[in-house]
Amino acid sequence: MIKKKTYKPGSATIAQNKRARHEYFIEEEFEAGVVLQGWEVKALRAGKVNISDSYVLLKKGEAFLLGATITPLNVASTHTVCESMRTRKLLLKQREIDSLFGRINREGYTVVALSMYWKNAWSKIKIAVAKGKKTHDKRDSIKDRDWKINKDRIMKNANR
Repeated sequence: MIKKKTYKPGSATIAQNKRARHEYFIEEEFEAGVVLQGWEVKALRAGKVNISDSYVLLKKGEAFLLGATITPLNVASTHTVCESMRTRKLLLKQREIDSLFGRINREGYTVVALSMYWKNAWSKIKIAVAKGKKTHDKRDSIKDRDWKINKDRIMKNANR
């Protein structure tokens, strides 16, 4: 008889890049695996990661995550050198890498990290092809968000 896995409380999300949705128009999202060292996995489980300044670099048919900071734990091993800002390889299918490469070569497009999360026992990162917003676009987004909040508030009070 197969035993069902018990649900563990808590979210599978490790870190989010909220600034990316504010500064970029998100075109298409991809899920990628991340090549990590042992101390990095322990730090991820403790939630000591920051992906707000991270982006993806495509080089020689491979994808790399730059700018992600994983802070080592105090109890990390002393015989390993813990480099918090190192370049990490992303695991994507060749078809996905080709698609990313084709889109990046267009003017104004980049690949940014949106969120990092656990999928089963594996650490995954959601990356997206994005185009930078201008200042007036950011203002429009803020105005639309505020209007939506006010509209919901008005509708809630009207239904009472």
